[in-house]
Amino acid sequence: QVQLVESGGGLVQAGGSLRLSCAASGFIFRIISMAWYRQAPGKQRELVATITSTGSTNYADSVKGRFTISRDNAKNTVYLQMNSLKPEDTAVYYCNLLQRNYWGQGTQVTVSS
Repeated sequence: QVQLVESGGGLVQAGGSLRLSCAASGFIFRIISMAWYRQAPGKQRELVATITSTGSTNYADSVKGRFTISRDNAKNTVYLQMNSLKPEDTAVYYCNLLQRNYWGQGTQVTVSS
């Protein structure tokens, strides 16, 4: 019943911005901590950012200061605002419930040099 649908990815030049969205359903969204992950080809999945039910956030060092995770509980949606994008940010980005494995299809982010 848990469904997670990521959107907002695309192709951008280095230094550009994207905002990813994750529409969630099938659970009580407002009380659940959420997270964004990413996986580049040939690499392990990486935790990018987390946000608790009350809005506390944490970020991987590689994205700190450039990415912002947020949530809109009225819309059951979590966002990832990505600024100052670098080629090394290229990956498939996934949202998920923290410490759970309800993986969707993700959204591709490609950053050109």
